[in-house]
Amino acid sequence: MQTTTRVAIIGGGVVGCSVLYHLTKLGWSDVMLLERSELTSGSTWHAAGGFHTLNGDTNMAALQGYTIKLYRELEAITGMSCGLHHVGGVTLADNQDRFDMLVAERAKHRYMGLETEIIGPDEIAKIAPVTNIDGIIGGLYDPLDGHLDPSGTTHAYAKAARMGGAHIETHCKVLSTTQRADGTWDLVTDKGAVHAEHIVNAAGLWAREVGAMAGVYFPLLPMEHQYIVTEDVPQIASMIDAGGEHPHVMDPAGESYLRQEGRGLCIGFYEQPCRPWAVNGTPWDFGHELLADDFDKIEDSIAFAYKRFPALESAGVKSVIHGPFTFAPDGNPLVGPVPGMRNYWSACAVMAGFSQGGGVGLTLAQWMVEGEAERDVFAMDCARFGSWITPGYTVP
Repeated sequence: MQTTTRVAIIGGGVVGCSVLYHLTKLGWSDVMLLERSELTSGSTWHAAGGFHTLNGDTNMAALQGYTIKLYRELEAITGMSCGLHHVGGVTLADNQDRFDMLVAERAKHRYMGLETEIIGPDEIAKIAPVTNIDGIIGGLYDPLDGHLDPSGTTHAYAKAARMGGAHIETHCKVLSTTQRADGTWDLVTDKGAVHAEHIVNAAGLWAREVGAMAGVYFPLLPMEHQYIVTEDVPQIASMIDAGGEHPHVMDPAGESYLRQEGRGLCIGFYEQPCRPWAVNGTPWDFGHELLADDFDKIEDSIAFAYKRFPALESAGVKSVIHGPFTFAPDGNPLVGPVPGMRNYWSACAVMAGFSQGGGVGLTLAQWMVEGEAERDVFAMDCARFGSWITPGYTVP
């Protein structure tokens, strides 16, 4: 392979495919994506696939709303299924401060065109019957919340991008990136050379390693994340038999999210203290592996979940998914032009890929093609971390 392209995107997860699609949507057809393995390798394939709009930054919430609404467009364009389940979701508040925060978020959502609403404990018990509402003051309900098929969605982005003229090269590992005096880039891959006007680092778990090829440090870190899928749960089976589907339930107090999975439940934990993975670098041969189960790490989270969702205590464990995905220190993505670099762009640390990937792709494509994004991007601008950032700061 010896080729020239306008943009070379490194990394083929949902974020890289979204950037590729949005570039073609804005008229840049001479673009390509280079993926070292399969499109869903890394974090994408083992994601729980949930999506929601709630975010502490209002502009990020709006971009998450855009992402969720985009899935129907992808299905219509490609004829492929994203496996969408728009079941709605409720975020619980068990104290007044958290409830006041949700009320404030609802006000901002209305301004941004998002149709969320505040509901009380009785309504929560009605729509989400596996929830124990003892101590719950209320919650924020979002009809857009739901889940999807991570693999199907990623391949829908890829197909839409190909339909727009983009090229995707899988099993193509980037070995080096070198900038020419005119600002363009030479990429050496194990399939040959690529000359690109622009580079986009969307390498996910390998973003640090890809950045280091150009002398760039990205303040992100893979973190371990574990979720559990249960055997059949009678309450869920009854809802399905009656033609219904259980909504998502986010419980900040228990640092968990819960959704229906088949006739059972899926629950994931953002436990404290969190545990970093591959601090000194992600192995290049890591791809479709999982980490060993670690119930000790989530013991306290599970105990709390049993109280909030009593049906879990009697449900058998069907499978445990334990894998890494990337975070920046403040939890928001690292997007935009890399300070001090010409024609080098970032689409990294997108922790909530299926909530944020579409918005990240749109934002970066607008930035590249039109010179600026339509929304305030400060919350995810990679320039928010200055030259003072170090690995010592990034590691918790």
